[in-house]
Amino acid sequence: MNIVDFISQVVQNPVLLITVILTCGVVFVNGWTDAPNAIATCIATRAIPPRAAIMMSAVFNFFGVFVMTLINSTVAMTIKNMVNFDGATDEAILALCAALFAIIIWAVAAWYFGIPTSESHALIAGLSGAAIALHGGISGINGSEWMKVIYGLVLSTILGFSSGFICTKLTEFLFRNADRRKTVSFFQGAQVFGGAAMSFMHGAQDGQKFMGVLMLGVFLANGSETTGNVQLPIWMMVLCSTIMALGTSIGGRKIIKSVGMDMVKLNTYQGFSADLGAALSLLVASLTGIPVSTTHTKTTSIMGVGATQRLSAVNLGVVKEMVFTWILTFPGCGLIAFVAVKIFNLFG
Repeated sequence: MNIVDFISQVVQNPVLLITVILTCGVVFVNGWTDAPNAIATCIATRAIPPRAAIMMSAVFNFFGVFVMTLINSTVAMTIKNMVNFDGATDEAILALCAALFAIIIWAVAAWYFGIPTSESHALIAGLSGAAIALHGGISGINGSEWMKVIYGLVLSTILGFSSGFICTKLTEFLFRNADRRKTVSFFQGAQVFGGAAMSFMHGAQDGQKFMGVLMLGVFLANGSETTGNVQLPIWMMVLCSTIMALGTSIGGRKIIKSVGMDMVKLNTYQGFSADLGAALSLLVASLTGIPVSTTHTKTTSIMGVGATQRLSAVNLGVVKEMVFTWILTFPGCGLIAFVAVKIFNLFG
């Protein structure tokens, strides 16, 4: 589908218009609450000014979406295939809209309290809750695809923490004889590279997820139950990346403070180690087609960096808030989507 056909359909189809608006809203809050994690550490250590970091994040988010989708679009397909919206497509599109609505409500609530929620987990929970409501049970959930989410949850925790720890220890060993004052400028530049790499991988993971949902919405609005083997168009990559960047520029500062400043006090080399460790973890997950949370991966990487000093260096109060939010996301966002489907069906 080219962009002209897409715009024409949006103008002529009110249901598709609502679906696109809600999807763009989810991408926006992803940039608002999730993308700031990619640049939190390089801003916290003052390696790069916030405005420049946001611009850099926008550029590399796009390249992450574009390049990784060309290499391996499995993440997008996993999200698309997680739930079954079979049946009447009008009911299915209502369920999809309910899931997107739930994600926005959940994300804004978490942002209000300055807690970095995971839109990846919210997306999965919202889609699952909507599918359960549509089918009246768990028959609408594809277990094999859902298990990839569980694998991703475990993988991102282990990889994030261990890679942050190992990268810090390796950096300290390689620069053990260097004058720390002379290495500051080097690691500031290295942190800019690390922030760019994190933004690239954020696009590779989250950008694909939301494009998969947008494509599903377009096909459901057109009366088709499946997207088949359709290639994700370039204009859609540009659209999602731009909206995500706009969200980051407007609402990212609260999350940057929570992740980059409040959880662990980082030096420049530690910030670089956290970024590098998280980016490598996301690369492994993307190449293997496992959807993981960029928030989860980045924060556990920072925890791993903090653990190289001592456990007390990690602000456990902030960590508890994040973990509590992650745990609540699945039942909380899923329940909102479930209720939204029931309400939408009353007026649909």
